[in-house]
Amino acid sequence: MHRLDQDTSGCLLLARSPKARSSLQKAFEARQVEKYYLAVVDGEVDQDEGTIDLPLGKKSSEKAGWRMVADPKGDKAVTNWRKISVRDGHTLIEFRPVTGRTHQLRVHAREAFGRGIVGDRVYGVPGGPMLLHASRLFVPREKKPAIDVSAPLPDYFGEWGSEA
Repeated sequence: MHRLDQDTSGCLLLARSPKARSSLQKAFEARQVEKYYLAVVDGEVDQDEGTIDLPLGKKSSEKAGWRMVADPKGDKAVTNWRKISVRDGHTLIEFRPVTGRTHQLRVHAREAFGRGIVGDRVYGVPGGPMLLHASRLFVPREKKPAIDVSAPLPDYFGEWGSEA
């Protein structure tokens, strides 16, 4: 249901039955699910908030393998964001993706802010763990209470945990 890249920490959503999977899938497709991510971006972001509206496409090469890139002919990809804190040349950002493209937040961070997410060895600044975390999921349901789950930042986020 809600999948994460291998190096991304945080909330996962798994269905326990085919009926639940179908219902949850419809909520994702209708863009009713609210997804919140926290990331440490290399560089100091000046703006307080914004929207990144940048289509993404898959690019493959024999040497580098595949990766997602900004592509005007690609699939629609939209991410809302807000700055939470700036420290030591880095910025803690909350991302709220509207669409759910592969590697969307990682590519959008690089394209919007210049250098990308700390620890992202493909799109950002390699070295150490990737500082991208699915912090909260809110899933409305028709005849049941909404699913509202959150996950605290892992210890390797260091002092950023006190600001999230």
